[in-house]
Amino acid sequence: MKKTNLHVEFEETVALVNNFTEPIPADVLLKLYAYYKIANANFENPGSKTPLINAFKANALFQAKNMSKKKAMQAYIELVTKELK
Repeated sequence: MKKTNLHVEFEETVALVNNFTEPIPADVLLKLYAYYKIANANFENPGSKTPLINAFKANALFQAKNMSKKKAMQAYIELVTKELK
């Protein structure tokens, strides 16, 4: 399957976030988490050993639950562009 420009830009943006050295605000991280999970169709339960963190992650996913994979990729890119670049 050929990758679209959106997929390439999404992967590059994910790499930027993974290599980001400055602290990222928790609210931004939770949104990025939700968008990433939806964009990758990964709907497994959050894997933190801390119940409170799992609750925040589950809430972030719940708030973004009606997004398509494409829209989640776009939202991820837009949020990173706005908050981290």
